[in-house]
This record gives sequence, C-alpha cells and structure tokens, in this order.
Amino acid sequence: MNPLEGAILGLVQGLTEFIPVSSSGHLEFIQQLIGNRSDDFHLFLEFINIGTLLALIIFYRHRIKDIILDVFKKHNYRLALNLIITTIPAATIGFLASSLISSLPFFSSILTISIAMIVVGILMIVIDKLPKLSRLKDENHLTKPRALLIGLAQVFALIPGTSRSGSTIIAGRLVGLNSESAANYSFLASIPIMLGVLVKTLISTTDRAYFFDNLPNLVIANLIAFAFGLLALRFVMQYLKRREALRAFGWYRIIIASVALIFLLIQ
Repeated sequence: MNPLEGAILGLVQGLTEFIPVSSSGHLEFIQQLIGNRSDDFHLFLEFINIGTLLALIIFYRHRIKDIILDVFKKHNYRLALNLIITTIPAATIGFLASSLISSLPFFSSILTISIAMIVVGILMIVIDKLPKLSRLKDENHLTKPRALLIGLAQVFALIPGTSRSGSTIIAGRLVGLNSESAANYSFLASIPIMLGVLVKTLISTTDRAYFFDNLPNLVIANLIAFAFGLLALRFVMQYLKRREALRAFGWYRIIIASVALIFLLIQ
C-alpha cells in the first residue's frame, strides 16, 4: 500500500467511524475500488483505529474524567458498570472469533456489506415508528438490562456494513434514549472495545511486525483519521439534536449500498 492509498483510507476512517454509516463498509468499498486487496488488509483497518480512538478520547476527555471521579470519589458505579456490561458481549465474541472474522470471505464480501448497510439503513428510517421501552432522561439513567441490550446489539457490528455506532444508537433509541444520549453512550461504550482490539493486535508478534513494516503509511493514515475523526464527532453530535436525524443516514446507507450492488452485478 502506497502513502496515497493509506491517506485515502485514513480520511475515510476519520469521516465514517463516528457517523453511523459503517466505516468498515466504506473502507472495504474503497479498497475494492483501489484493487489488490491484501490478506492482511484487516490489520491496516485495526491499526488506523488508533487515530480515531485518540479523537474519541480527546472529545470525551471531560466525560471520561467525570466517570473516573464518580467511581473513585463519589462511589457512583452506575454508568461505569453499565459501560462494562455493554462491552462484554461484543468483546467476548470478537476475541473468540477474531481469526474467523479476518479469514472468512463472508466478512469482506461486498454483498454482505451492502445487505447489512441496507438493513440497518431501513431501521434508521423507521426507528421513530418502532415500539420502544419507557423513555429515559439520558444515558446516566440507563438500567443494567437495557445496557445489556445495547451490548447485544453491538455484537452485530462485527459484521462489516452494520456500523458499531449505528447498531448501538438504534438499540439506545429502542431502550428509551433520544438520539443524542444514545450516541453519547454508544461512543463511550466503544472506547473499551477499540482499546481492547488495539491491545490484542499489539500483543501479537506478527501483527506488531506488520505495524513497524508499515509504520510510515500508518502514521499518515492515523494523523488524517484523527483530524477528520474529531470533525466528524462534532458534526454528528450537533446533527443528532435534530428531529428524525437518523433518517438521513439511513437513506445514505441505502443509496451507497445500492450503488455497490449495481457495480457487483455489472462485474
């Protein structure tokens, strides 16, 4: 992969990681367009999460500090415990099935990605018409069973095209949160997952070798992903304050996936 390709992928990662349109799906689409998808492409995707993870931590630095103070000074464990509960399902299944996910063609198939994008897109369009649990004031009032439901929804994000933020924001809406609170909780819950993936990757000798062999490209990609990730976070948190904000993302997903399917049929 040359520096230009790495920069393009970093840009796509930064713009789409936090907007619920599926960063993994977009990255697979772009790589298919570029051509010559390597067997270790999944490692590049995991390592360019460093930039967006740093963007997420910086964006939520005050909130993270408050959660830590709640736990150690105020002995208020509610939100921290809920985040752990939400993290467990996807972290467990992702850890146990990581080799399978990275090796099976199903998880990089344009057909799989497109169908997942369309299904989640439809859910975003009709979300306001779906039955929901009793309304909650914000993510701080989430109960443990509802936190677990969001965690179970996050498991589906292991399928490219689903979107981690998309699946958890939809689940958050269904358990009684508004779009803004659901997004805040979704992004906070994604921090442990992203950290876990990074640590697991760095522990592997082979993966570390890939990291250092591709260090220049990864530095460029992560710097770009970091900058545009911050911009995307600011945009999406402002946009989700609008009424029926998810509908626009839903239609976008359907249009992009439909275009991808048409190209797949033509080939």
